[in-house]
Amino acid sequence: MGSQGSLSDKTSGITGVNQQEDIHTAAEKGLAATDKYGEATVQFDKDAERRLRLKIDLMIVPTVAVLYLFCFIDRANIGNARLAGLEKDLGMTGTYDYNTLLSIFYISYIVFEIPSNLACKWIGPGWFIPFLSLCFGIASVGTAFVNNLPQACGVRFVLGVFESGMMPGISYYLSRWYRRSELAFRLSLFIVMSPLAGAFGGLLASGILSLESFGSLHRWRMIFAIEGIITIGLSLISFITLTDRPETARWLTQEEKDLAVARVKSERLSQSSVLDGFDRKKVWLGFWNPVVLSTAWVFLLNNITVQGLAFFLPTIVANIYPTYTTVQKQLYTVPPYIVGAFFTLLLPGLAWKFDRRQVFFILSAPLVIMGYSMFLGSTDSKVRYAATFFLTSSCFSLGPLANAQAAAQVNSDTSRGVSLATNMMFGNVGGLIATWSYISWDGPNYHIGNGLNLAAASVILISSTLTLFWMKWDNKRREKRDVDQELSGLTAEEIENLEWRHPAWRWKP
Repeated sequence: MGSQGSLSDKTSGITGVNQQEDIHTAAEKGLAATDKYGEATVQFDKDAERRLRLKIDLMIVPTVAVLYLFCFIDRANIGNARLAGLEKDLGMTGTYDYNTLLSIFYISYIVFEIPSNLACKWIGPGWFIPFLSLCFGIASVGTAFVNNLPQACGVRFVLGVFESGMMPGISYYLSRWYRRSELAFRLSLFIVMSPLAGAFGGLLASGILSLESFGSLHRWRMIFAIEGIITIGLSLISFITLTDRPETARWLTQEEKDLAVARVKSERLSQSSVLDGFDRKKVWLGFWNPVVLSTAWVFLLNNITVQGLAFFLPTIVANIYPTYTTVQKQLYTVPPYIVGAFFTLLLPGLAWKFDRRQVFFILSAPLVIMGYSMFLGSTDSKVRYAATFFLTSSCFSLGPLANAQAAAQVNSDTSRGVSLATNMMFGNVGGLIATWSYISWDGPNYHIGNGLNLAAASVILISSTLTLFWMKWDNKRREKRDVDQELSGLTAEEIENLEWRHPAWRWKP
């Protein structure tokens, strides 16, 4: 492995460091990176890694998961508010008024995706993520006081600005702490809040709507106000609980900090540091990466389904059970999301076990295809309600898988921030398409929306399969390259900046 000795330090969990140097000095000198062939220069004690990983799991993941739960609730609760009279109270009478209101959110969400994640790297996620949460919580409260469509559109635009950085920001933040194989499951632990937000949001909306009033607010306005206030409170707490990176974590010993840094660095080809300086070439290669762009394309298609369900599942359920009360309709949206949450953890968990992600892209598509085929092929209410379970059982899992794949296919911290933001930017183009996939005049069967989602799932199956074959083909081609010859004459900085163009780089399927 190119190690520099035989010392085994069970306290730090790092082996292969010269006995004359302590672990901290070794990490500073870059011994915990890789050589030019991609081989790690140190080895790690598995038990020490396991203890450290559990500690990080308990201290980091719960906070970001709860923040993302209310991020998604504050975005999707407009579907619950629609059932509670939002359109009538705001004078929304046109066929496309509701879809316009949804689209405004995604315009700002898409535009600010990459700038937000670059700001996250510059400011530090330990401060930036709580700041975003505070701002979109305030925006949610503001929605409770709008009186017409233009005002609602303005607030939704602001909401999109601040929510745009949450998913890529948290994904980038977790990549500072976890290995490539571990990341998909840890991402699932916060992205699972998407389906849980649908379930919990429906329950919470039902409970809120049972109140007579909240101050001077009534009906759907109470949903935005109460949920926004909860978000604000959680964000203030997270300013205290989130730590920016391993080196600043007060709950880690110095040996644990060094191990946390070294094990992440050991997977970054020829990189001398985990948190590199800003570099425009790395920014470009984080975006212009064939597998990142393919993953982002798949995520775009998947988000047509995910975001469509978030905004329109209450409406779909209302059309399946038109005689039920508003509260009953809200409650019927809960079970499909519970099933979705289970599979959102299961598939990334398997991806962690096998250190594979692309194959699970392929496996996720058939159930979505089956669900929309049932919608298109039957008008029976039981069949259609059953179809929603097929949809949620696989479409939500692509969120953590796609972000983990985008993170795995780049090398430096700068490129990783951009690749994750690129994945989310494309994904939210899918969200924008979703806002126009279910048009009121196409109801109650929604042939256009269901047909579009069926086509999207089919293209996911084809695109993911072709990408997997290409990755394997290109890896075989790269094995024939002469690493020493291609790196000859390059400085250390130039080698670091090669990213996926490094001759020793291999795609990670």
